[in-house]
Amino acid sequence: MAAPSIDSPEVQEVETKRVSCDGGGGALGHPKVFLEMGEKDFVECPYCDKRFVLKAGAVVSDHH
Repeated sequence: MAAPSIDSPEVQEVETKRVSCDGGGGALGHPKVFLEMGEKDFVECPYCDKRFVLKAGAVVSDHH
């Protein structure tokens, strides 16, 4: 199996279904965005493709 020709997006485990991403800030960052997972257990940033994955066993409340 050949390795991908580009780097895979970063993956970060989180404990909430609502997250924010700014691409790491600084000159290499992007505008801060807030992302919701909805019914899924992950969400990807539309700017940098970073994937936020809900940590196994995380207690998720339906109240915001």
